[in-house]
Amino acid sequence: MFRCGIAYPRCRWILPLLLLFAVVFDIIAIAATSGWVEDEGAKTHYSSMWTQCRGRNDNWECKTLMENSWAQAVAALMIIGLVLLCIAFIVSCVVLCCSLNVGMTPVVGLILFIAVIFQVIALIIYPVKFNELIFEGHYDYTWAYGFGWGATILMIGCGILFCCLPRYEDELSGMAKTKYIYSSA
Repeated sequence: MFRCGIAYPRCRWILPLLLLFAVVFDIIAIAATSGWVEDEGAKTHYSSMWTQCRGRNDNWECKTLMENSWAQAVAALMIIGLVLLCIAFIVSCVVLCCSLNVGMTPVVGLILFIAVIFQVIALIIYPVKFNELIFEGHYDYTWAYGFGWGATILMIGCGILFCCLPRYEDELSGMAKTKYIYSSA
């Protein structure tokens, strides 16, 4: 006889693992020096969250974006979002992996939603203000900017799941009977 079911107690580590991926994605987005934006054709201009550079080959003239208040706001919002994400990751590891305290999972979800608000604001301010600053040509948003959105999307999904976990306390603790998805006679 073949049975296929979900063993919830063994799946408790998946959400902290997803949050770890979100932390890594956020660090990549914040630390990327190759740029969040680059010009479409000639590849003579690119801009990261911190600097913008113009030039060609090995002759690049870079200047900081941190002189602009909008760039300071973007950096601050992304870093605050990363700090909140790290706090949520640590709390989720304690809540789900060390000791099962399902009552604390909505707190982790709330922390994630607050971090999402900060990062969405930052990820919207950056392209709007960058386009106001630079008027020539067409620009593409690169993988580093995409990692910022990837981390934010992971945080939204994990936040929803953390808010729903109290309904499944018995399943997570192993007290509920296994529900089989498929069973052959």
